[in-house]
Amino acid sequence: MADSLTLDRAYGRRFPTLLAGAGMAAASFLTIQHFYAANFPESIFKGAFCDINAFFNCNGSAYSPIAQFHGVPTGWWGLALGVIICLGAIFPSKSFERTGKALTLLNALGVLALLGYSLFVLKSLCLLCSGYYLFSLLAVFLYWKYGVRGFPWPSPKLLLTMALVVGAGAYGFHLYSAAKRDAQAGGVSARAVKDYYSLEKSPLPSFISPFMVAQSTDRFEDAPIQVIEYADFLCPDCLFLYEQLNRLKSEFAGKINIAFQFFPLEAKCNTVVEKDRHPGACDLAYLAAKDPASFVSIYNEIFSHFEEAKDPEWRAALARKYNVESALSDPAVKELVGRIIATGAEYEKTSAQFSHGIRSTPTLIVNNRMIIGTLPYPQLRAIFESLVAESGKTGDKRFLENWVPVPPKKKAA
Repeated sequence: MADSLTLDRAYGRRFPTLLAGAGMAAASFLTIQHFYAANFPESIFKGAFCDINAFFNCNGSAYSPIAQFHGVPTGWWGLALGVIICLGAIFPSKSFERTGKALTLLNALGVLALLGYSLFVLKSLCLLCSGYYLFSLLAVFLYWKYGVRGFPWPSPKLLLTMALVVGAGAYGFHLYSAAKRDAQAGGVSARAVKDYYSLEKSPLPSFISPFMVAQSTDRFEDAPIQVIEYADFLCPDCLFLYEQLNRLKSEFAGKINIAFQFFPLEAKCNTVVEKDRHPGACDLAYLAAKDPASFVSIYNEIFSHFEEAKDPEWRAALARKYNVESALSDPAVKELVGRIIATGAEYEKTSAQFSHGIRSTPTLIVNNRMIIGTLPYPQLRAIFESLVAESGKTGDKRFLENWVPVPPKKKAA
């Protein structure tokens, strides 16, 4: 048939339609998988790391408001539509083709909206999402170039059937996300604490940054919770961690020390970086390190204006506001930041690509155990609570026993 896409008996047009639908479904499945890996990791060893640079960054999308709606991953709608398009190519009919044509048009409009949100609001782009965008545009091109002519009035019966099936699947995802959320505060957090205590001990860096995000004791090692935070001001995952630690340092006030160990992923000041993944990160480190009295204020302002901080003009205004313009040319500031960065090389292998040293942000050393990447708030909170219990300082030892095996006390002879 000359005016049909899926009714072409020679399969010349049905195959690319099937390919487009399968590509949409596969890309959507991967985004769903990444959404759950990023937001609900099953342990401290299993998370989502998808941060090629500040722009190509899937974690930014996974943590964003558009990643889900009432616990239903956005990728579910794309997965469902991809399957519908595949079914239309395998079991062709005029009503199926009209419905597919209408749905691909609506989907293309949604794709453009999501792309615009990513580019202009998140200022980053997920490669997995980009795959879905490309296959979606291929699908709408095929339907509107070769599909049935005229306005594609969809079949009410097909729409109702699809709506029921997709709605049932969405409800299932809603329940699944709720269960995942509950698990983070229960069994998964327990596993995270056990995983934490199974980590090998790591030494503190030879030079602990004097720039403290939270300080409960004069001597760093005297706090029940001791956090060395290797971070980059322009790292999206570091922004996520900033929000987590902001909550936790309030909850554990008086029991926690957090040292901010500058580690900009920019070759301008960090020799372990082959490419400038986060241009401007070095300058932000210098500005924050210029005046210890202003550090916390500058630290909070940078992370509170994460997107604006990528703009050189905004950084210049920040420097003027805190009277730290000279930091960018001050040899003492550069030497201090460089000394802090250099401590990352003191650690064992943390990346498959390199033989030794810290290579990614954020990397935490919590009470001499290294955690690479981010964790959900309930898991970090459980680890911190166990450390307070272990210290015996206003902690309940029984709490620790619920998480990790505690050897029985020897009876007195």
